[in-house]
Amino acid sequence: MSKLPEASFTSIMEKFDSNLWGFHFCVSSEIGNQFVTEGNDRRVICLLNSKEEFQCALMPKGDGNFFINVNKKLRDALKLVIGSHVSVLLKKDESEYGLPMPEELQELLSQDEEGDKLFHGLTIGKQRTLLYIVGSVKDTGKRISRALVIVNHLKANGGKINYKKLNEGLRLGI
Repeated sequence: MSKLPEASFTSIMEKFDSNLWGFHFCVSSEIGNQFVTEGNDRRVICLLNSKEEFQCALMPKGDGNFFINVNKKLRDALKLVIGSHVSVLLKKDESEYGLPMPEELQELLSQDEEGDKLFHGLTIGKQRTLLYIVGSVKDTGKRISRALVIVNHLKANGGKINYKKLNEGLRLGI
């Protein structure tokens, strides 16, 4: 069995002048291409400054290089601003979904065959979005409620996601 790629390097916190992308650091093509696998899978586990680990994707920068977005919570935790040097350790993300499966959603899917089939019929990116929606809240009751709303939404819409309706359902808890 071959060893999964791993890379350590230092980068600098930058900010795009864009409404779509914001704070990020760059990853050279030499490093980034080590992690791009079959089907253009670019999922990695990133450890910043030996303190904060998160799952993310290497985003193509358009010039052959890559970037990784850094959200406000991480920037605040590490006190990162534009121009900050960032110590980075990347490892290939071999997890099934690219994000943790919330326990509440896993339990619901294990009990609801139709919901499980519809969830797993979605693209991996849509699955990841739904995992994020459920897992992004700390309160167990809210995670259960979100999981129920999502599975019921998939069943009511034939396995399709209407994000406007889903967001309304999540807001109302139905």
